[in-house]
Amino acid sequence: MSKVFVIDQNKQPLDPIHSAQARQLLRNKKAAVYRQFPFTIIFKKSCPNTEVQPLRLKIDPGAKFTGIALVNDSSGEVVFAAELKHRGFAIRDALTSRRQLRRSRRARKTRYRQPRFLNRTRPPGWLAPSLQSRVNNIKTLVDKLRRFAPITAISQELVRFDMQLMSNPNIQGEEYQQGTLQGYETREYLLEKWGRQCAYCGVKDVPFQIEHIHPRAKGGSNSISNLTLSCEKCNAKKGTKDIKDFLKKDSSKLSKILAQAKRPLADAAAVNTTRWTLLQTLKSTGLPVETGSGGLTKFNRSQQNLEKTHWLDAACVGQSTPKLIIKCVKPLLITANGHGSRQSCRTDKFGFPNRHVPREKIHFNFQTGDIVKAVVTTGKKVGDYVGKVAIRSSGNFNISGLHGLVQGISHKFCKRIHAKDGYSYAM
Repeated sequence: MSKVFVIDQNKQPLDPIHSAQARQLLRNKKAAVYRQFPFTIIFKKSCPNTEVQPLRLKIDPGAKFTGIALVNDSSGEVVFAAELKHRGFAIRDALTSRRQLRRSRRARKTRYRQPRFLNRTRPPGWLAPSLQSRVNNIKTLVDKLRRFAPITAISQELVRFDMQLMSNPNIQGEEYQQGTLQGYETREYLLEKWGRQCAYCGVKDVPFQIEHIHPRAKGGSNSISNLTLSCEKCNAKKGTKDIKDFLKKDSSKLSKILAQAKRPLADAAAVNTTRWTLLQTLKSTGLPVETGSGGLTKFNRSQQNLEKTHWLDAACVGQSTPKLIIKCVKPLLITANGHGSRQSCRTDKFGFPNRHVPREKIHFNFQTGDIVKAVVTTGKKVGDYVGKVAIRSSGNFNISGLHGLVQGISHKFCKRIHAKDGYSYAM
């Protein structure tokens, strides 16, 4: 597993240590648990003149998941890894639902109300809430890790797909895609856009070839909107035929492929929209920030024969990537859940209120979202339970953990091990 973060008496970060060393320090009562996620211990006595090795924080931002890795540049050891799951699309859906409910209510209550959609101006650099949440999630985690680890540099994958260069390969600076990186940007974009499967037969987990939808022999271009993925068998079968002739007996597949070719990649659009804001946010930390492309990340990963995961992609970001040591590293899985809703009442699917939400958010010093450990010694539910708690004013809580939902656990048996912070954690 990943190493354990250590801080001294003054809460200054020290070198992360192996989990066995951390257990020994806790057993000998030389240190105490400071935080559960990420697991951090604090020394009880001062540690003067302690030298620490600098670490590099590497980030691979994505629309749904962001990979994070802490790498020691001198040794190549991956000290810590995490995968952060965003809630951007959930925010988008919630805002859409709220907008529909408001419009419905205003249409019923104030039928002749004047439109007011231009009564607010957006500040420079404004991002949609679903996009801004991605930036804020990463910033929160970066600030948290800087408190527990000696981070001296940051690497960010700035450009996953260079859309302009792929659309026009003859643009100035064409050398960017020449040499060992040639083709990595385009291929990775097509793999994401077409779901890593053949566009014609749907086969997966085979070597794919980049295929022209409208063949070059009949005037087709090298534009990214004219490219797709094909297995070797389908590519040879299609040859120089026009796609309308090749799929004339399957009109539904033809229309699906033509529509998908014109559709932009939503995930890539979200990443491209937030990348510069994220870069400025990382630069505001005062640390040097290195940037790299998705093609370079894939090249580094393939050179070291590493599997494709979010945290390994993060570890391979940038030119500074050394020979990585990833033995026994298990990523911390972080999910952004938010801090709940401010609705004073819930509504049914038609937008009509159907139940009240109590004002009190804290009962018996617990609030919904806290991670607790309950040791039940009496009653029908004897046992140990660890998970996220849903509070009740009666004092009988529900605990949702790895083994499912357990209801009716008294607050007297519960002990909070991690306060609610808008995220959930798992290994």
